Amino acid sequence: MKLKNPFVIVGPFLIVLILGFAYTQVKKDQFGQLKYEEFEKPGKCATCHDGFYQQWDQSMMSKAYSHHWDEIEYFKLAVAHSENDPAMKGVHEGCNGCHTPMAYMAGDVPPPHPSENSRANEAVSCDVCHTIKSITGDTSYNHNFVMEPGNTKFSSRKGKVTSPEHQIVKSDLHSTARFCGTCHNEKSGFGAWVKSTQLEWEEGPYSDEGVRCQDCHMTKANLKTARMGDTYPDTKLHLFHGAHDPGKLNGVVEIRIYPDVKEVVPGDLVVFDVMLFNQKTGHKFPTGSVEDRIVWLHVEAEDEKGNVYHLPVDKKGFEGEEYTIASDALAYQDLGIPLKKDNFEGVQREDVPVGDRIFRLPYFDPQGRMTMMQWNTKSLGVDYRFGPRETKVETYTFNLPFDVAPGKLKVSAVMNYRLLVKPVGELLEVPEEEYAIHEINRQSTEVTVLP
Repeated sequence: MKLKNPFVIVGPFLIVLILGFAYTQVKKDQFGQLKYEEFEKPGKCATCHDGFYQQWDQSMMSKAYSHHWDEIEYFKLAVAHSENDPAMKGVHEGCNGCHTPMAYMAGDVPPPHPSENSRANEAVSCDVCHTIKSITGDTSYNHNFVMEPGNTKFSSRKGKVTSPEHQIVKSDLHSTARFCGTCHNEKSGFGAWVKSTQLEWEEGPYSDEGVRCQDCHMTKANLKTARMGDTYPDTKLHLFHGAHDPGKLNGVVEIRIYPDVKEVVPGDLVVFDVMLFNQKTGHKFPTGSVEDRIVWLHVEAEDEKGNVYHLPVDKKGFEGEEYTIASDALAYQDLGIPLKKDNFEGVQREDVPVGDRIFRLPYFDPQGRMTMMQWNTKSLGVDYRFGPRETKVETYTFNLPFDVAPGKLKVSAVMNYRLLVKPVGELLEVPEEEYAIHEINRQSTEVTVLP
């Protein structure tokens, strides 16, 4: 089902707000109805599907529950928020539906900490995906899949070789983007689409061309699917590479920068146009947990003597633009609730050079403050991200100082990316690697400064 504007609070949620907070609108039909023992351990799958197992084991699917930031976000924020705010009681339960579905289905909520090495650590395991039989409703979101664990495994292909361990049923669902949308689309209890990756794809050009999530995140190779199986030219790798994979991030956005004049003198105004083209993603960039992600464009000039000048972006004047230009503003005050910090003033909103252009979708809590907690998101701000194959144009007007050195003036545009806003990472003591800067791309141009 295509949603022409998925960022709308629909009617039924008005009732929810009157009756009280509800984290998920998906019926808990299977919550607590299954047992861990009904699911195979990944290690058993590895005896035949050794290649797939090794790929999965290095992917974020295997770490969806034990990954350091996910653990901190869950226990320090979601669980604590549920405990410290009566209006948010139970808000942490829905997280497990996608981060460790077996624990959710077993009613093991909250699960033991990852350090206890329980079966919750298996996260999105082989049997999680291959026991999904169907999806409830027309739109995939909030783990609205239906599981049927047992000897039957659902797959996009049924080969000629019969497995000695289980039955295989060909599932058309597993070849669709809707399958991925069950976890990569999420609606908060307030009705805000806090994750919409599959919906973004559905609205973009790749959907119409038949290019699915699996085509980019489960790329094809000439391999066996099992030790005793046949070799196929289009075997889908189980790498699931995405936002944590440098290879996926490198060059996502192409950059071209050029001036309006080539020769200048000190005191002149030069306008630099920067063209930014999203040439890789079938959804928006950034996507997924965009309350965490931050992408920004930094432009600076360097003269012949090595003097460096920062160029702030020219404002465009659209509504909500203040959230797309770096500043010293504070944000994320609602973190004080789970952290038990009374009158918490927040932390710096982004910690990137003031005046840089930011490509983001801001989330707002019920009090209208920018939030990092998707479950506490009531509304969304301006969506200033890159759509699939979208080109954005940014301009930078530079008034050359009178003391600028004659000769070549090199002007560089650099796009940077962080998985997590740095001040939040520091506040929550997240490992530094989670908010380290990853350079997406860069491009430079030159003008000549005449004496």
